[in-house]
Amino acid sequence: MRKVLALLAAVLFVATAGVVSAEPPAVPAGTVVATSADAIRIADANRPRYAPLGMGITVIGVGVGLGLIGFGAMGGIARQPEQAGNIRTAMLIIGGLVEGAGIIALVLCFVAG
Repeated sequence: MRKVLALLAAVLFVATAGVVSAEPPAVPAGTVVATSADAIRIADANRPRYAPLGMGITVIGVGVGLGLIGFGAMGGIARQPEQAGNIRTAMLIIGGLVEGAGIIALVLCFVAG
């Protein structure tokens, strides 16, 4: 295994040596060169917006998760009614964790979008 990793490292080193040591291409006189800020602005304007899709998937996932939590809790209470208080407490804690994860995902969708 070590020989394979050493061979892979050597191949990557040789493959990237030409890229790292290459000089930038010469630009003919009179050519307008765009700055990196222009490239970022163009790339940002042309990128697709997936935030609404992410928000929808988040809401669906949280809804399914809470439904499964409630389904399991009601089944547990039906089987052992004397443990209803403990099951309810665990259900509320887990439901809060699922909601928290969903809210974090929605905030990240807003930030990314």
